[in-house]
Amino acid sequence: MGNVRKLRAAPAARVKTAPRVVDKADLPLGQILDGDCVEAMRGLPDNCVDLIFADPPYNLQLGGDLNRPDGSHVDAVTDHWDQFDSFAVYDRFTREWLTEARRVLKPDGALWVIGSYHNIFRVGAMMQDMGFWILNDIVWRKTNPMPNFRGTRFTNAHETLIWASMGEKAKYQFNYRQMKSLNDELQMRSDWVLPICSGGERLKDDAGHKAHPTQKPEALLYRVMLATSEAGDVVLDPFFGTGTTGAVAKRLGRDWIGCEREPAYREVATRRIAKELPLDESALKSMASKRDAPRVAFGAVVEAGLLPPGTKLTDKKRRWTATVRTDGSLSCEALTGSIHSVGKELQGAPSCNGWSFWHFEAEGGELKPIDAARQLYLLSIED
Repeated sequence: MGNVRKLRAAPAARVKTAPRVVDKADLPLGQILDGDCVEAMRGLPDNCVDLIFADPPYNLQLGGDLNRPDGSHVDAVTDHWDQFDSFAVYDRFTREWLTEARRVLKPDGALWVIGSYHNIFRVGAMMQDMGFWILNDIVWRKTNPMPNFRGTRFTNAHETLIWASMGEKAKYQFNYRQMKSLNDELQMRSDWVLPICSGGERLKDDAGHKAHPTQKPEALLYRVMLATSEAGDVVLDPFFGTGTTGAVAKRLGRDWIGCEREPAYREVATRRIAKELPLDESALKSMASKRDAPRVAFGAVVEAGLLPPGTKLTDKKRRWTATVRTDGSLSCEALTGSIHSVGKELQGAPSCNGWSFWHFEAEGGELKPIDAARQLYLLSIED
């Protein structure tokens, strides 16, 4: 038989298997895992986490003491966990924790990483090399940054957050309407203006010093979780610190897992989260309605904890009572919407200034307009 080709058997079709569904009962929910984050994550099953918020060491490479012009010492980040011998060592560490993060994330999960110019570009490039798909970079612009005491550079007034999905075609969670409602019916932008952690929110140790040098404000985590997760989702923080992620997750009805090797931070985080009360079901619901934005969005006041979700608002004559929701909308009887639209509908009026219509009960039972909370917010961001 002359020129006859031998026919190969066709390869068997590759069957795609769906990721194994992990029973949440098998996860260490509400626990802070002791030890190195890479080893801790290796103990978690594949595809078990909906969202990761990572605040890794920045590798600040600080040299020598930093003093203010008056000679006083600046409490900067000089802890051993932020010190690496070289960029190569830091890159190896980054690759290891990102590898585990990718393994434990669900196919439709997402990763947030926050950093400064010292590390965020190295981390971002590595994320892309590993297959993550960057959806946004968010600039957190600090209203009250630390000055540049030496006067040799621009004041470093922002940090960068990278939000990424598992791949270019991967599905991911984005609560667009909730973000728009939080911003008083304007699209939420990628530059977030929030104060650094200070005042009563700043945790202190028994000696009165900062419990953690880089504690993140709860408002930042509030926005991240409200935007990219749902109630009941599992949120992992590989660099748990003093537990901001856990506290906000508990408040917003998300499950959480933390990794933290420093005993002092674990102790502070445990005490902090134990005091946190979860919101009731009605406050966890969200709905938006259209309106023009004022100078300060009501959502920013909610986010800052001045009128937290679940707060009861009433008009001055106490005819109606509304509940504040997570995204800054209100719920009153069958109505949901912004502070302005709900007030308008209740009165059957052509318009309503929600800032003066709605009141909250202050200490002693005194009713105050929610504009008083707005003024407190404005003062806080001017400090």
